[in-house]
Amino acid sequence: MDEKRRTEIEAGAFRRLISHLQTHTEAQNIDLMIAADFCRNCLAKWYKASADEIGEELSYAEALEAVYGMPYEEWKSGFQTEATPEQMQRYQEKQQRKENPKI
Repeated sequence: MDEKRRTEIEAGAFRRLISHLQTHTEAQNIDLMIAADFCRNCLAKWYKASADEIGEELSYAEALEAVYGMPYEEWKSGFQTEATPEQMQRYQEKQQRKENPKI
């Protein structure tokens, strides 16, 4: 497979991931961080970094909007819930395991 075709396939998979996350607003960022060690904000940072790498001007706010499908503050007020104590504990435990794999 040539590079152009691979890039097209990767772009299609990325668009599906973004669409899936936009559709599944019940999947909170804390849940994504616990399960997969990344969240929508991470994707926005990666999106911006990719734009920077090719010299495309893109603000972080624009990257967030591309990932969330709306301005970030609008998504937060409409869909983000407060992390539960249990979620925070699981997240902290995961962070400790990353820092000390012998745990």
